[in-house]
Amino acid sequence: MKIRLLIFSFFIAFGSLLQAQNETSVAQSHEQQADKFLARKEYINARYQYKTACSAYAAQGDYAKAVECGIKANSLFVRDYLYKEAFELCKEMELQLSAGEKKQKTVFYDLRYQIVKERVQMYTAIKSAEQSRIQIGHLEEVANASKNPDLMADLLYTKANYYYAFGQFSQGDQQFKRLIAQYKERKEYDKVSQCYRELIALARKNGNIATMDRSYQNWMVWADSARILTAQDQLDELQQKYDSSLETISDKEDSLRTQKRIIGTLVTLIVILAAALAAALLILSRFILSNRRLKKNVAIANEHNDLKTKFIRNISLQMEPTLQNLSASAARITEAEAGTEIQQQINALEKFSGDIQELSELENSLSELYPTETIQPNAFCESVMDKVRDRIKPGVTATVNAINMPVKTNAQQLEKILLHLLDNAAACTETGRITLEYRKRGAHTYQFVVTDNGPGISAERQENLFKPFAEIRDLTSDNGLALPICALIAVKMNGSLTLDPTYTRGSRFVVEIHA
Repeated sequence: MKIRLLIFSFFIAFGSLLQAQNETSVAQSHEQQADKFLARKEYINARYQYKTACSAYAAQGDYAKAVECGIKANSLFVRDYLYKEAFELCKEMELQLSAGEKKQKTVFYDLRYQIVKERVQMYTAIKSAEQSRIQIGHLEEVANASKNPDLMADLLYTKANYYYAFGQFSQGDQQFKRLIAQYKERKEYDKVSQCYRELIALARKNGNIATMDRSYQNWMVWADSARILTAQDQLDELQQKYDSSLETISDKEDSLRTQKRIIGTLVTLIVILAAALAAALLILSRFILSNRRLKKNVAIANEHNDLKTKFIRNISLQMEPTLQNLSASAARITEAEAGTEIQQQINALEKFSGDIQELSELENSLSELYPTETIQPNAFCESVMDKVRDRIKPGVTATVNAINMPVKTNAQQLEKILLHLLDNAAACTETGRITLEYRKRGAHTYQFVVTDNGPGISAERQENLFKPFAEIRDLTSDNGLALPICALIAVKMNGSLTLDPTYTRGSRFVVEIHA
């Protein structure tokens, strides 16, 4: 259910995005068409396209562009003296702004100002003094509420135009004086000059020669003052730069003092670290001496272990002549008195002796790996399985599953391990399957796996399965050294021999080789 809601929400959002993009392209298309018609002086088509673009921009929430296109359309209505349509368009734009302000929870003061100013200019053009005055009041309310200095400045200029248009020259002069004072206070001297030029132009337009002459004289006086003010500003700027330079020098001096303190602290830390390093070197030297003594003790222990191994080997070697004599005696007893049981015990002792010697030799040469050769695992595994097929019980199926991927190993020693594992599997499995597998388990890791469906190995026996002399055994049945010997052989092959404890339908041995 949640997935369906997520998918549904995604499609709604995607559809809204496509709709918004489509509305944007439609609005831009109408505006571009209007620009083309205006360039060709097709004013009727131009104002229609601008009006349509205004509605499209408002629908998509771009109210700035909507007002821009609406005012362009409005100017074209006024050009053709269609004041009724122009006033209706201003009303429509205000309704669009009200809807947008509710959605965005804000007031578009600058956009409202443009619409009201458009009304002021239209009422001024049709010489409606009362309506112009009312709209001037609305314009002042919007400008004051916006707290925008640019709108406040434009308000003074608009009021000046209004007063001059209706012959109220002194009031118009006052608005220009206030506007000029604002620009002077903000040090916008170019705008002050622009105000004088516009005041002169308005006076000329309205035939007010006195105002035009007075404004021109004031402009000339201002031009001289502007040069003085500009020079004073430059002097003030230089003084600020000088003061800033002094502050920078003071800051750098403070920084240098701080750096000196830091350097002193670092020197102290270096001395402390040097002392700590000397102490560490002393401890390290003592550790090295202790480690040397430990290595010496380990070497002595290894030497003792070698002596023990030689001792066990010597015992085995010393047993051989006696065992051979016992074997010969047993042969005579066998002919005369049928001493088969004695012969079996002697054979077990001989095998035990040989296994002890082999185990000892393997332990002393684990670091010497067997030489390797490249073998074809498929044919190799089939050959090994063929050597034990005659010992597999009739109700048991023997299979080989080997990938066709050569591997470098010691074939003789690997065969010895696998034959022992397969012999054990053949002896323990009454029904089911015996499998020999070969598989790749990494970039340089390969496994030979022997699996059977026999009775398995108990958890108690698994712990000591690869440990020699872990339990006392009847040597005539099994001396318990075969698997430890196979495990050591696997190590000398750069690998390992393990029992898979997760397999519970019999036994599974894994010979892993790192080639």
